[in-house]
Amino acid sequence: MNESTGAIIAKQLIPAFDRQSRNQGLLRRTGLRTGEALILAPCSSVHTWFMRFAIDIVFVSRAGEVLKVKAGVGPWRLAARLGSFAVIEMAAGGATGVQTGHRIGLVRLGSTSDVANAS
Repeated sequence: MNESTGAIIAKQLIPAFDRQSRNQGLLRRTGLRTGEALILAPCSSVHTWFMRFAIDIVFVSRAGEVLKVKAGVGPWRLAARLGSFAVIEMAAGGATGVQTGHRIGLVRLGSTSDVANAS
C-alpha cells in the first residue's frame, strides 16, 4: 500500500527473500497479473535480461521510503539505486502514482473492512 496516498498498489505479493528466489526473479514468467508484485530483499539492483515483458520497478529503503521509480522497463535493461533495501517489481503501469518520497507499507487484506481501515 502507498501510505502516502492510501492507494493499494498490489494485492498479491510474491516474496523473493533468499538467494535462489532473488536470482530467479521474474525470469521464466510470461507476465505479472494486475495487482501482483514481486518483492526482492535485500536488493539494490535488478536486470531484465531474458525477460519477455516490461515492468515497473520501485526501489525502497528499509523504512519503506520510495527512493526511485522506473516505469515501463523493457527487456535487456539494468536498474539500480544504491542504498535501497528492497525492490518491488510490478507489471508495467502498476506503479502509476508511486513517487520518490512516498512511503510503502504492508497491510493484510482479509476483508473489505480491512481495505477501508487501511486508507
